[in-house]
Amino acid sequence: MAEIKAIAFDFDGVVLENAHVKTEAFVELFAEYGAEAQARVKAHHLDNLGISRFKKFAWIYDNVLHEPLSEEQSKALGERFSALALDKVLAAPFVTGAREALTALVAHCPMFVVSGTPQEELDLIVDRRDLRSSFREVHGSPREKPVILADLLQRYKLSRDELLFIGDGMSDYKAAVAVGVEFLARDTPDLHDQWVSLEVELRPDLRTLVDVVRGWGRV
Repeated sequence: MAEIKAIAFDFDGVVLENAHVKTEAFVELFAEYGAEAQARVKAHHLDNLGISRFKKFAWIYDNVLHEPLSEEQSKALGERFSALALDKVLAAPFVTGAREALTALVAHCPMFVVSGTPQEELDLIVDRRDLRSSFREVHGSPREKPVILADLLQRYKLSRDELLFIGDGMSDYKAAVAVGVEFLARDTPDLHDQWVSLEVELRPDLRTLVDVVRGWGRV
């Protein structure tokens, strides 16, 4: 294993403690369809953390509501979702240790955001939370995470074991595996058993991230 030379962060639940905000927004968005539908919506969201909300809308309409979903309806759902979640995201606390880790690492290695949040909304959040200077680049949807990670490897001339991707969802893990980069899971109760079964390197927060990066790959 090589020394880590760059770090990519998923955003929700990794930098900001806001994953629950979006879970609640998904549940509220489909309140009119009843508790059973809401339970399936919540389960699908939690099983697909980090995936574009628009892909989730399409799945929900196909598999839960059994209704067609037009492009206009999908856009309207996205706007309602943002209205439900955005103010809470802007007010969300940092994941413990995140701010300190970003401050400590920014001068030593390039850092990036690789998120499933729509690009325009992600840019707004990063700017409003005064995080722009912490990251070399900020990437959201509709670009797919594996595409973004592969592009970063190429443009920054990194080998696969020199880029660490930190995420809290299975989509993050799958993206890291698909591209072959190193992966660190932010552990949460919802996915703890899955991380353990996969024998993934995991941490409950980012308090020890600087030490993890310094020690990565050392025997």
